[in-house]
Amino acid sequence: MSDNDPGRSLPAFLAHAVALERESAERYRELADVMSVHHNPGAAALFARLAELGELHAGQVEARARGLTLPSIPPWLYQWPAAEAPETGPHEETHYLMTRLEVLRYALANEQRGLDFYAGLARGASEAEVRTLAAEFEREETHHVEVLRAWIDRALTDGGDGPTPEDPDPPNLPE
Repeated sequence: MSDNDPGRSLPAFLAHAVALERESAERYRELADVMSVHHNPGAAALFARLAELGELHAGQVEARARGLTLPSIPPWLYQWPAAEAPETGPHEETHYLMTRLEVLRYALANEQRGLDFYAGLARGASEAEVRTLAAEFEREETHHVEVLRAWIDRALTDGGDGPTPEDPDPPNLPE
């Protein structure tokens, strides 16, 4: 186990939590910009709102870390379950014609991965203080998942944006 293991120390855990939220917000900002450039204002606005919420949550995590010296972890040494932070959704799951419903489902998958990350640490961290805080963050992520499910239900009830429009010029990927 390395010094960067989020389950071994509260500073390493909080460094991971801050990075998780900041990277998520950054990805949402990037996607808001892409949607805006491609004249998809509904998806752009929703991604921008998700970025704002991510920044708000990152600020809350940073406030929890006040008084601690967090390790400076290079991006390649974070110990995520996958290649990127759990709430940073893959680019491959996005496209410029995304509907509000697709954006919400994308965000729900991201929040679920964040919840799973914290749940794993709440049960498996070697440091008791990390287990306690991870359980608290797990509860927060559970709330985020519930909110997104409610937004999805509302979008389904009001008809959402309808089906994804057909792409008149789909990308040609090499085989």
